[in-house]
Amino acid sequence: MKALTKTDFNFPGQKSVYHGKVRDVYNINDEKLIMVATDRISAFDVILPKGIPFKGQVLNQIASKFLDATTDICPNWKQSSPDPMVTVGVMCEGFPVEMIVRGYLCGSAWRAYKSGVREICGVKLPDGMRENEKFPTPIITPTTKAEIGEHDADISKEEILAKGLATPEEYALLEKYTLALFQRGSEIAAQRGLILVDTKYEFGKHNGVIYLMDEIHTPDSSRYFYAEGYKEKFAKGEPQKQLSKEFVREWLMDNGFQGKEGQQMPEMTDAIVASISDRYIELYEHITGEKFQKEADTNNVLERIEKNVLKAL
Repeated sequence: MKALTKTDFNFPGQKSVYHGKVRDVYNINDEKLIMVATDRISAFDVILPKGIPFKGQVLNQIASKFLDATTDICPNWKQSSPDPMVTVGVMCEGFPVEMIVRGYLCGSAWRAYKSGVREICGVKLPDGMRENEKFPTPIITPTTKAEIGEHDADISKEEILAKGLATPEEYALLEKYTLALFQRGSEIAAQRGLILVDTKYEFGKHNGVIYLMDEIHTPDSSRYFYAEGYKEKFAKGEPQKQLSKEFVREWLMDNGFQGKEGQQMPEMTDAIVASISDRYIELYEHITGEKFQKEADTNNVLERIEKNVLKAL
């Protein structure tokens, strides 16, 4: 099993390439984007030293399925997925905010709430809530899109409008799309015995039209609980069984690493890498309800991707 951690393609019409934490995005003539989901993995805003075999395929194929399952809600950037690790789509000018939507009080929102905070991103929260409790209705808590090496920061609707990051009409549509997508994602999750707890969406404009961009409803961008046992665990105040990449963060924290200065990254043994790969495949099968088909040719991944993308272009 070989992991793909680096790409350096030169496609026809290529104007630039952006290497993100996980994805490598190729700009073709300022018209199309070729997004390669590599096997890189990040946690605490740090790229881990080893890639995870099949992780890129898992993320790309989950996102591809959910993009296809939501085209009736809003237009999205995807045109095709010519390779298990690649999506090709229209180039959009992204809004500099991420639309985070939460159905339950957990994660960073719970940590803030526990410390006494009762307003997040301009959204007032009721007193007396407990960890992992369902909100009466989902809330939207946007963040800014940070530059590399910086952390995303909470921002309110009022600040987004005051800074001109979106017009009132655009923001109303972003909110509408966000809630409708979350509703659809929650319905699909429920069919699989899962609860979609929180997730994030990114939007951009193409020819004046707002498009949904990037990945959606993947374990890297979303948190899921198992529906079975949720009520019992909540009643007892026990941690919920999660379906997200939280297990990677927990392994790092258990080994004394949270991305802070001076901390040593723990050794990623072959056994650890294999176990993370297995967990991502398990995530895929739970979220999609389908058996994961490992792409057979993992020795010549770069050649395979190049060949498939060239056919698509």
